[in-house]
Amino acid sequence: MSLNNSAAAKQPRRRKSRRENDQRVAWFFIAPVLIGFAIFYLYPTARGLWWSFTDYSLLSAPRFIGADNYVAVIHDSEFWHSMLATGEYVLINVGSQTVLALLLATLMHRLTRSVILRTTLLVPWLVPNVTVGLMWFWLLDTNLGFINKMLDSMGLGPIGFFSSPTWVIPTISMVNTWAYVGYTALLLYAGMLQIPQDVYEAAAIDGASEWHVFLRVTLPLLKPVLALVLVVSLIGSFQIFDTVAATTRGQPANASRVIYYYIYQQAFNFFHMGYAATMAILLVLILGVLTFVQLWLLRASESQLA
Repeated sequence: MSLNNSAAAKQPRRRKSRRENDQRVAWFFIAPVLIGFAIFYLYPTARGLWWSFTDYSLLSAPRFIGADNYVAVIHDSEFWHSMLATGEYVLINVGSQTVLALLLATLMHRLTRSVILRTTLLVPWLVPNVTVGLMWFWLLDTNLGFINKMLDSMGLGPIGFFSSPTWVIPTISMVNTWAYVGYTALLLYAGMLQIPQDVYEAAAIDGASEWHVFLRVTLPLLKPVLALVLVVSLIGSFQIFDTVAATTRGQPANASRVIYYYIYQQAFNFFHMGYAATMAILLVLILGVLTFVQLWLLRASESQLA
């Protein structure tokens, strides 16, 4: 009996020792990621939060001023103008990108699964944003652009896509939609591949049309992936900077001065580093609230595949 009790006592010890060894190995592999996160994300965030409570420029040491920067930002009309321009861009970009990506993903899923087509859709996404912006900036130039020459030849007259306050934000939105819609479509297409085929077969037996299949089968079962795509698209759209910096630089009449470009101007053109940090912190809070509301409305955790 004593031998049996001794063997039984050793088994939990071995399991505990094995579990501790597994944890050490896990921490060994996780450590580089945690160190990188602390150095490149956590530390800059903490430092930016501190700067937001100071009067700091690149030319002098930070001086603590409390919440004065936050009060100034809230009363800054240019900040809200930039947020309004960013909001217009986000609505157009996320809306057009999602609708077109759903259309492309559905066509690929229902009609063809060509690898060549999927590779072609990824090409614009692989091109740097600065290159994409400059390419479309030249194509849509009011005087020399190829597209405006075509419009002029059809009697529609040249359009100031990047030079008109009315057209500039929709133009930048559609440029980035062109660049990212293929990548978004592939994400949605991958989600559609996870939907069991027998669900579509049952819908076909019931005589459902393609439109009803899309509304009643594909969309509900695609909800977790669609929620992920919408959240990523929303956050990415608020971070629009490179296309604006490479083309309009916030012009004409500050119509395309989105919030990231305004933060950049305050930090590196006017050297108001503390003020820029304050706007960045407020933007993080706004994005956090919007993401929470978006996930709550979509109920992304509730999958209907179960």
